[in-house]
Amino acid sequence: MKKLSAFILIAFLFGCNAAPRNPVVTEQQPVTKLNETLSVQLNAILKSDQEYRQGSMDDASQMGKNDYFNLIKVEAILDKYGWLGVDEVGEEGNTALFLVIQHADLRTQEKYLPMMTQAVMNHKAKGAQWALLEDRVTLVQTGRQIYGSQVIKDETTGLNRIAPIQNEATVNKRRAQVGLESLEIYAKKFGIDYKRPVE
Repeated sequence: MKKLSAFILIAFLFGCNAAPRNPVVTEQQPVTKLNETLSVQLNAILKSDQEYRQGSMDDASQMGKNDYFNLIKVEAILDKYGWLGVDEVGEEGNTALFLVIQHADLRTQEKYLPMMTQAVMNHKAKGAQWALLEDRVTLVQTGRQIYGSQVIKDETTGLNRIAPIQNEATVNKRRAQVGLESLEIYAKKFGIDYKRPVE
């Protein structure tokens, strides 16, 4: 059976005895209140990250450039301050950290996933967002995801489908633990009529 490292973490977060992923050890400057400068910077990064993904930019090369420069800025923030919570950079700033790492290459995702894991434990990151990053990394590493967040194109039909899931019958229990809606509801957003296996 393939490992369920993320599920073990969530069990830890919700009161069970299990070891989480090891956090990234960095030299970090603590932030104890809303940092207006960082908040403004991250808000601008969030806008840049989303503008082409929402259809206002058609140039794929420009999208790649935006992602590249956004990542440089976010890595500098993460390496200096660690994962900043909503109380430190606001809701949009906190979301920007997640989205830029979520849209980065696998090596970068693997580097910062432990930091985000620790941030969830410290209430500085959202479990639902963490689950999406965990799924993206685990799917590449093992061929299966844990929370069912990753959607792929079926090579035969060209239609969307949910990528393979570890222990699929119990996926909704895991999704509920991190604040995600049922996979049946989530799948409909992508035009998928999802049928979960019976436990």
